[in-house]
Amino acid sequence: MSLPDAFHDIAKRVNNWGRWGSDDEIGTLNLITDEVVRRAAATVRTGRRVPLALPLQQDGVQTGMIPGRVNPLHAMVQINQEIFGPGTVACSDDAVTMGLQAATHWDALSHVSHSGRLYNGRPAHTVTAHGGAGFSGIGTVRHVVSRGVLLDVARARGTDRLDGGHAVTPEDLDAAEELAGTRVRAGDVVLVRTGQIQAYLAGDRHGYAYPSPGLSIRTPEWFHARDVAAVADDTLTFEVFPPEVEDLWLPVHALDLVEMGMPQGQNWNLEKLSTACGEAGRYAFLLTATPEPFTGATGSPVAPVAVL
Repeated sequence: MSLPDAFHDIAKRVNNWGRWGSDDEIGTLNLITDEVVRRAAATVRTGRRVPLALPLQQDGVQTGMIPGRVNPLHAMVQINQEIFGPGTVACSDDAVTMGLQAATHWDALSHVSHSGRLYNGRPAHTVTAHGGAGFSGIGTVRHVVSRGVLLDVARARGTDRLDGGHAVTPEDLDAAEELAGTRVRAGDVVLVRTGQIQAYLAGDRHGYAYPSPGLSIRTPEWFHARDVAAVADDTLTFEVFPPEVEDLWLPVHALDLVEMGMPQGQNWNLEKLSTACGEAGRYAFLLTATPEPFTGATGSPVAPVAVL
């Protein structure tokens, strides 16, 4: 099924190709300026730190639904080994094999393509088997530190967890923004809470994956209008799954990553952050969320921390 005209219409309205130059590889992260970071630092009042990453473990969120995206396989490669001779200091080392997007992660702009193109009009064939992403790999993202804003859509709708298959609309984001008591502004990193990760935390990995609430195809225009730097949520698929338009798979990925050049994150644990923000009565904070700098990778694990 080819992408419908309605998709291409939205794509034209959110397209950022050339906005930061023809050679740009980081898209909307350009919106995180020094002034944005200074304002973000000013949101810190108590110093309370809330970790947002899932543990990296073999019994992780991946079920095999996404081919090749394996949970972390951890192995010890030396245990108390006296590598400099008997009686010297002993070392223990480990190694891990995992999908870089297995758990809490950022998608690089090269993660998806459509119509043969990546962000900024680069050809999709610049992603190769041996070199990985030759353009807009996650290694081009050197730092992500900005003001984070939690849009707690579940709480704004009066529930602890959205129903599976609920498409989060711009109207939902408006309601959550009103609950937050602050307007999302240029350079912010927006975290959208659906409550879906509760299924995984309760041990239901398959229920976490499907059916899942997530972002609607209508939301990229909302983020574009506010010049958001990046968006993450607490689901496996990021966007609503199964798709709201029959046989139109991952349209939000294509609009966010390819057209807008806006990084997106999945599997972020926003439960403790929801509680902390509710207790504090404020939903804006300093967010540190820099990906691991894997050269040529199309995504990376991240251990984000919100500082209130």
